[in-house]
Amino acid sequence: MNRHFIEAPGFTAQRERFIEAARAAGAELTEFEHPMRGPRREMLATDVAVIGDPLAPKRFIVVSGTHGIEGYYGSESQIALLGSLQKRALPADVCVVMVHLINPWGTAWLRRVNEDNVDLNRNYVAFDEPLPDNARYEAFHSIYLCRDLDGPARCRADERLADEIERLGLATVMSIVEAGQYAHADGIFFGGQQATWSNRTLRAIAKRFMEGARTAMCFDLHTGAGAFGHAMLMAVAQESYPALAKSQSVFGPWLYTVITGPAATTDSGIAATATGYTSQALLDSLPGTDLMQLVIECGTYDGVRGHRALRDDHWLHLHGDPEDETGRRVKTALAEHFYPADQDWRELTQLRTRQIFERGLLALQTA
Repeated sequence: MNRHFIEAPGFTAQRERFIEAARAAGAELTEFEHPMRGPRREMLATDVAVIGDPLAPKRFIVVSGTHGIEGYYGSESQIALLGSLQKRALPADVCVVMVHLINPWGTAWLRRVNEDNVDLNRNYVAFDEPLPDNARYEAFHSIYLCRDLDGPARCRADERLADEIERLGLATVMSIVEAGQYAHADGIFFGGQQATWSNRTLRAIAKRFMEGARTAMCFDLHTGAGAFGHAMLMAVAQESYPALAKSQSVFGPWLYTVITGPAATTDSGIAATATGYTSQALLDSLPGTDLMQLVIECGTYDGVRGHRALRDDHWLHLHGDPEDETGRRVKTALAEHFYPADQDWRELTQLRTRQIFERGLLALQTA
């Protein structure tokens, strides 16, 4: 038992609060147990809460925890929405579906990735076809395998990364590294070589709880990119799709559209060069639904700081010990980057998220 794993944020307490709020709102709950355990040997699971008629033609869907540690903001947003739904009745033709912590292992272990070191937002690709080839990542791979967190070896790795940034520019380096890669299971931003538990589970949830809807609006909740405290609303997809214009009509200039691809660029803070996004997976999984697929991305600290926190956590799970003093320091820094303790940040991101949800629910009722 990892008795010295940092205490907060904690998976079990967060999950219990969500379940309590879901029950208070009259939701039907379904549990999808994960095969692995958390740092305190606790059971891990993704929970689905359904409010309203599960066969309703309109679905309002909220997914949290795609990137594990980012799920604490997402869970709080879902809990707040459940609280507001206690006080009102949904229209008969609208059903709310909440997918709570789709990457429960990452949430519990305070990792952005899953139990296989896989970034879920790189994992939704066709594994029966040739995988995306990120050949330019090869020049960077050994930088992220450095066996030391501090000291001469880390300094040399830092210098190599700094040289590449000076030569190519920060944006180009990040577009290469964050695009995802499928060749190195011990590398950073690994997309996997097969569909993960979370991938398979989300697809099963989509088939069971989302399929059959005529119209749907879905939010995938994230943190870590963008201006501090700003909850950016985005539509992320490989190409334009029918409901995108509807999303733009509902949210107007608040909606930032990102079309991804090998040469794509964006100033949103996310990786436009990446493939395998959750958003695209849901669009592909629900071809018969007019789906407005959206992302809320809450900005925290600057990208250089965030990248270092991810590098340190990558080192920790390759070479370190999450329960020793160094491990706790690394985890604390990562948690602060993706879920800042600053109360104003938490209040502001929740306020903006509620505004987005309310506008979305209102629009769905008249869709």
